Amino acid sequence: MTTNTKNIRKDINNIFKGDKVIWMVFFFICLISITEVYSASSSLSYKGGNYWSPVLKHVGTLIIGLFFMVVTLNIPCKYFKIFTPFLLIISFLTLIWVLFTGQSTNGAQRWMNFIGIEFQPSEVAKGTMVLAVAQILSAMQTDKGADRRALRYILIVSLFIILPIMMENLSTAVLLSATIFCMMFIGRIPGYQLGKLIGVVMLVFFILFSSIMILGNDKTPPKNKTLTEAVSKKQEKPGFFGKVFHRADTWKSRINGFFNSKEVPPEKVDLDKDGQKAHANIAIASSNVIGKGPGNSVERDFLSQAFSDFIFAIIIEEMGIEGAVFVVLLYLILLFRTAKIANRCEHNFPAFLAMGLALLLVIQAIFNMLVAVGLAPVTGQPLPLISKGGTSTVINCVYVGVILSVSRFAKKKKETLEEGNLNLQKGMNTNLSASHV
Repeated sequence: MTTNTKNIRKDINNIFKGDKVIWMVFFFICLISITEVYSASSSLSYKGGNYWSPVLKHVGTLIIGLFFMVVTLNIPCKYFKIFTPFLLIISFLTLIWVLFTGQSTNGAQRWMNFIGIEFQPSEVAKGTMVLAVAQILSAMQTDKGADRRALRYILIVSLFIILPIMMENLSTAVLLSATIFCMMFIGRIPGYQLGKLIGVVMLVFFILFSSIMILGNDKTPPKNKTLTEAVSKKQEKPGFFGKVFHRADTWKSRINGFFNSKEVPPEKVDLDKDGQKAHANIAIASSNVIGKGPGNSVERDFLSQAFSDFIFAIIIEEMGIEGAVFVVLLYLILLFRTAKIANRCEHNFPAFLAMGLALLLVIQAIFNMLVAVGLAPVTGQPLPLISKGGTSTVINCVYVGVILSVSRFAKKKKETLEEGNLNLQKGMNTNLSASHV
């Protein structure tokens, strides 16, 4: 091997540091993302008049995300604690800011513009919440599990982060809450406290569900009326409840659409009213198990948000069931590999942080897939690292960078190091024996 080749390999190893399995999963996901976004962005290509523009923009976003991921994985994970108070303040202020001055998308104010950069504060807030919970759980661990006061501190932080998210993006708030609950379970919060929390959450959910069904107006028009006529009769709700429950109409429509779904003959499907679900079902059904092949999707021209919320349906249509299973396996490998990394950590903070971020990505991915196949109500959740996106793609890359940082810098348990040294010694003895032979 020449000196130049060795130098090239050394430079590559310096860039791609951290767990190699996580890197492989990331690159496979990126390849699938570029292929499917290129295929599913026909509507954007038609509107923009440039066939290559959407995928080139997406590749550019992935490159930016890769850059920030490499920067993040080179930061020792112990320093992430320093960022927690600053990120909490920034997340809370931006979440409040976007509630009043944010840019509206599909009736929800989720975007804000800062020095010419558009981003969703909720994406930053999700990682901040995981970071804060990891720090609380690690700081309050005892020999018998987490101190019972830990739950109180986690709920206080959740009040300032999850509640503002819920007002504009209920699905994101629910998925983040599920992630935090899983972290508390892993962090050994006492079982009786988790049981009480589940009871309170069920009560709050019932009250919220009842409020949505009472105060919301289903935007789905009757058969003898158009959507414009139906919406024109709706009056804005004044005062506090008008602000808090202004998304209740959309939520009620999605709930009714999910629970009232019945088997409808193909000739009676209303593509104007149920276009997303109908075209997603057509994409899945027309895959014929083996798929049509990359770039051969038909429903991408009819399915709204085919490149984002419903990209999993396009993956099934083009890559078949085996392709869909492969995508699911990639996320599961990411989760279980992160669990293995976390299990090797001597200290609790990096372990909880890595597991929290992996759970955040995988839970959202599973929910997106359930929506695409009709097993969950339609929401605006993209498929992490695969759907076309800006803020979410870059920040998800940062989350992966944090996991890689933990795999690289977190101090390993003594038994893990001893096991590694033992394997190294065995390998050396084997090589010496072979050389003597």
